[in-house]
Amino acid sequence: MRQTSPPTSCTLTEAVFGCAHGRGDQPALIDLGAGVAYGYRRLAGEVMRGASGLVRRGARRRQVAGIHVDGAVAQTLAVHTVIAAGGVAAPITSGSDDMADLLAEWDARLLITTPRLAEASLRAVESSRVRQVIAFGQARDTVDFADLLLLEPVPLPFLDPTVQPALLTEDGSVLTHQDLIVRMHGLDRSVELGKSDVLLVTWPLERSVAVTTLVGLALMRGSLVVVTPDLSPAELAATIHDFGVTVVALPDGAVQRL
Repeated sequence: MRQTSPPTSCTLTEAVFGCAHGRGDQPALIDLGAGVAYGYRRLAGEVMRGASGLVRRGARRRQVAGIHVDGAVAQTLAVHTVIAAGGVAAPITSGSDDMADLLAEWDARLLITTPRLAEASLRAVESSRVRQVIAFGQARDTVDFADLLLLEPVPLPFLDPTVQPALLTEDGSVLTHQDLIVRMHGLDRSVELGKSDVLLVTWPLERSVAVTTLVGLALMRGSLVVVTPDLSPAELAATIHDFGVTVVALPDGAVQRL
């Protein structure tokens, strides 16, 4: 029997990671470009402990956190950690020349980045109200995300998913927890992902809403997500074969079952 969808009265964190710990070390997310793989328990655990660490370091509900990263695992961790902490995740494309202006416009107080993009991120925050820059790894003048996981845990804020903003796009669109869950359910009606599926995502991270929706849906359903953009036709065919891919998100935006 197909798993039923969670009610939209739950938060995005509950919808995506509610069953994650029970799946243990089952593979959840593989970023081939970065060479990083996460199981369900580890992914959910780092999201929750990272969110607690943000709250302990002063993060507040509805505060915007810019996200300037260069990998699918980093983006997934950053987006969901900020959202679980009650913040608003605002992905910034790695090629954006307007990052400083966006951070100022959003009144962002936090920026999450990766070591390769840390220098550009630090330059962008100089004229903003950002007070903390967190990196997935060691980088000058940043806090290592791993250090958040070591802090004494604190309770996470209660969130009303119907009104709590979760994601902010560069064009100013704001999506609540409920908005994203409804998008996931709508996508699920055509894709029908399950725990036996392997989803290959070839979309660039710049498609932040689409990537967040599709990856969130796959994690909610217990699928394995493999992410690797910019594949040649031969590389695409090889990746599909090697991982036993059953569903592929193609560069043209289509999601196709094989």
